[in-house]
Amino acid sequence: MTLRDKIKTLPLSSGVYLMKDKNGKVIYIGKAISIRKRVASYFNRRSKYISKTDLLVKNIVDIGYIQTMSEAEALLLEASLVKEHRPKYNVMLLDDKSYPLIEVTGEKFPRISVCRPKKKKKNATYYGPYVQATLVREALKILRKIFYFLTDEKLSERIKLDYQIGLAPAPTLAEMDPKEYKDNIKNICLILEGKKDQLYRRLQRKMEKLSQGKNFEEAAKVRDQLRAIGALYSSTKDINYYKEAEQLQRILKLPRSPERIETFDISNTFGNQAVGSMVSFFNGKPDKHNYRRFKIKTVEGIDDFGMIREVVYRRYKRLRDEKRMYPDLIVIDGGKGQLSSACAALKELDVNIPIISLAKREEEVFKPGRRTSIKFPHHQLGLQLLQRTRDEAHRFAVAYHKNLRDKKMYK
Repeated sequence: MTLRDKIKTLPLSSGVYLMKDKNGKVIYIGKAISIRKRVASYFNRRSKYISKTDLLVKNIVDIGYIQTMSEAEALLLEASLVKEHRPKYNVMLLDDKSYPLIEVTGEKFPRISVCRPKKKKKNATYYGPYVQATLVREALKILRKIFYFLTDEKLSERIKLDYQIGLAPAPTLAEMDPKEYKDNIKNICLILEGKKDQLYRRLQRKMEKLSQGKNFEEAAKVRDQLRAIGALYSSTKDINYYKEAEQLQRILKLPRSPERIETFDISNTFGNQAVGSMVSFFNGKPDKHNYRRFKIKTVEGIDDFGMIREVVYRRYKRLRDEKRMYPDLIVIDGGKGQLSSACAALKELDVNIPIISLAKREEEVFKPGRRTSIKFPHHQLGLQLLQRTRDEAHRFAVAYHKNLRDKKMYK
């Protein structure tokens, strides 16, 4: 496929495009309302003089892209990717031009605003440059709905108004928690610095800590922030995940869209070297830090039902005792028997978590209290998400079983 043919396949929606050279190195990152139209415009230029843009086009061999929900969100993603990749032509094309910056002041309650400073303040932090001031302000409005911060407007009047519409955590500055406020500023800075993964981990730890302290209302707020950030940085793959999760919630009648899914499988050889595995998926992606494996301790012989009951009991007893957050959905690799065994373990613990099983042969989904299976059409995105978690749990279980078996043979 030629480069021009590839451009014809680019989406007409908003997002970020990444231009690469012959070595696969990203040499320019840009954002657009329509990715295809914007990229095509680089190759339709007519000029007598060779400009920096012409030099860029000459070196483009491949083009990647990430879709977003809006151009303002694309601007935030563009800035973070530029920080990450440091593309050669982003620097060249911004030379000798006065573009706006985002300023974060160093006060007790730092303020965030868009500016073109002639001289930077010593106690302030700056991000950018950005091309369009209007779009930067729009992006900051999006961030402000996720993590509240003060601007350069009249404080007393603005805070009171923000509190009335549910943005500010308190009606006056005196009633705000400085530590909580600075946490918000830190989170915003991580977004502007392109450290999305670090921000995810930071918020997940905070959510678990609040949950352990039985502060469930605040934990739910942090969960909503995580969801908002996920939507902010939606790539094509992420957008598919939201569709998958939405389908699962609707078809399985779940109380909420499943962000975290934990899936279990068993592996053994005629009852020997029996092990269980649990894989965790967050927002449709493997979260390997939270994978767990179990040596079967209480079951002898060939008894998959008993083994599933043991590993499910051990997993959620620990979460219950440590007062940690439960997943949004449990998936068991198997049919009705495996599902009944897992449900018995949850009942014994008095733990209420949505649970299903997925049988390999016909890819049937079983749900507690329902006689017949739920058959997803094979093209359904929701089924594909369940299959990915099931296949990964199987891979993880088999790898652990093989490792133990090989060690035993070696001895």
